Amino acid sequence: MAGASSVLSDDSFLSRADRALFRLETLLALISGLAIFALMILAVINVAGRNGFNSPLPGYVDWIEQFMPVITMLGVAYVMRLGGHIRMDILVGQLGGRALWLSEAIATLFMLAVTLLLIWGSWAHFQRSFDFASPLWSRDSSIDIGLPIWPAKLMVPLALSVLCVRLLLQFWGYCRAFLRNDDRPVAVPLIEDAATQAAHEAEHVSGFDEENS
Repeated sequence: MAGASSVLSDDSFLSRADRALFRLETLLALISGLAIFALMILAVINVAGRNGFNSPLPGYVDWIEQFMPVITMLGVAYVMRLGGHIRMDILVGQLGGRALWLSEAIATLFMLAVTLLLIWGSWAHFQRSFDFASPLWSRDSSIDIGLPIWPAKLMVPLALSVLCVRLLLQFWGYCRAFLRNDDRPVAVPLIEDAATQAAHEAEHVSGFDEENS
């Protein structure tokens, strides 16, 4: 299951790389959020035009198709870094020490292999759509207003490539924790239990109240 997590840091190269990548992941997540906001604005314009002027936004469905990969893919690595993806930890949650880090390393390596296959397939899908010799560099376009589809297709391998780097760093972190038998390794999400999560949320709320008092 999903849970809140913390990611520790220190002065090691692994931790510095983790924080540098997290800045990129945060930027991509922000772009994804802005895309959601833009899609909401388009929805308002479309509904207002349809109901008020009997003239809906041209190509509304086409724009939705363009925004979907941005919304769904650009935040994947960001959530992976925070340990926010859905996971089944009934067995893993009972482990500790080297056994836990080994199991996490194996799972991360499996995810990395799957991600590499997805990058290969999605890049091939993009290449079938992109062509420098074609108008707007596109071999295909949306049905209504003819938007080129290759930018949306490009978002998938780009986002997965960032996820691939994140998985490499986490695999490194888990292997490092296994070799050193660390209790609280850096650059990997440490899943918090419900009590710790509630305590952190209470600290955040109390700090917010103190700042506004």
